[in-house]
Order: sequence, then C-alpha cells, then structure tokens
Amino acid sequence: MVSDPARNDLRPERGEAQEAILNAAELVFAENGFHGATTRAIAERAQANAALIHYYFGSKEALYEAVIARRSGAINDERRARVADLHATGRMTLETLLDALLRPTITMGRDASGGGAAYARLLGHAAAGTDERSHRVTSSYYDAIARLFIAELGAVVPGLSRNDAVRGYMNAISIGISLMAPTGRVNDLSDGEIADDDLEEIITGAVRFIAAGLRALGDSHPRQGA
Repeated sequence: MVSDPARNDLRPERGEAQEAILNAAELVFAENGFHGATTRAIAERAQANAALIHYYFGSKEALYEAVIARRSGAINDERRARVADLHATGRMTLETLLDALLRPTITMGRDASGGGAAYARLLGHAAAGTDERSHRVTSSYYDAIARLFIAELGAVVPGLSRNDAVRGYMNAISIGISLMAPTGRVNDLSDGEIADDDLEEIITGAVRFIAAGLRALGDSHPRQGA
C-alpha cells in the first residue's frame, strides 16, 4: 500500500503546532475511531486551542487524512528508495523485495517513541474498513506503491500472473499490518518460547512465509513450452 507520488510531492512543511495536533489526532483516532474522536479531545491532547485545528486542517475529515498522509508518505518514500537501491545494486530477489515492502511498515509500527503503535491501529482500521472514507484514504495514499510492488512481484516470480501478484501483495500487506504492533500474542501461544520484540526475526520469518506462498502461486501455472 502507498501514497500517490503526486500528493507526496506536495506535502507541506509543518511547524510544532501542526505536529502536536497530528500526534494527538493519531492517538485519539486510534483509540476512538473516526466517529468517536472529537476535535475537542484532539485539541486537549495536543494542549492547543480547538480553533487551531480548523485553522490548520479545516475539518476533522481533513485532519484524519493528514494523519494518514504523514505516516504513509514516510513509509512509502522508504519503500521506493529500497526498491531503487535493489535495482541499482543488482540485489533484487523475491526475499529482498518483500523485505523492502514490509520493513518500513513493521519498523514504524514498533517505534514506540515515534507513535507507531497508534498508527498501526489506525491503519488496521482503515485497511479493513468498507466505508467510503477508508477506501478513499487507502486508495489515495497506498494504491501507487501497491501497483509498484505488484509489478515487481510479477517480474521476480516466474509464472506469477498479475491477478496472483495482486492477491499475494494483499496477503503480504495483511501480514505486515498484523505485525506492526507488539501484542504479545506470539509469546502467549508459544508459552514464552518466542519473543515478540525481535524485529529481525519477525521480518525474516514473515518474508520466508510470504515468499513460499508467492512461489507456490507461480508454480501453479503451467509454463509456456513446458
């Protein structure tokens, strides 16, 4: 998933007041959902005048989209840079491509100091949402990067059809979002044998699992001339 490059290029520089409002909004939206969040609660969390929200963002709807745009822009800028580096250095494989897709998302989600856990909850709600708002923001800020990775998957996995690349991408993203927040669930189910804080093990395991599924999809189609 990714933000539209044209929208990313127009992201304005923000001052401390705007950042404080965005940080507060991210937390309040994550805790209460869009409908349960109020601009008053966001202003109180940001220790700002509620009028500033209207001044800087115009509406609660626009503020919600700005929260998504900020994080998606950072994630997708890093994804594009990683893909470009893989091509430039000749290190493009299915595993390195999947790492480039998942690592920026999972790393941000697990950055407690940067508010990643709140964005993980917010993104999970938006990605799974069936309402017009959820569809609009995920489409606006993630479709362009999604199409990039779908094309790259098709190029790197022999026999993978575009439809299977789309399905594989969606499955990969679902796994990535589920791993953004350290819930402790894996620790519970493994009776303490598996830690939920080893970032490299988490990413490596997810890459290995998704890569096997994508290769199986590619192998399910008969090759030309075989």
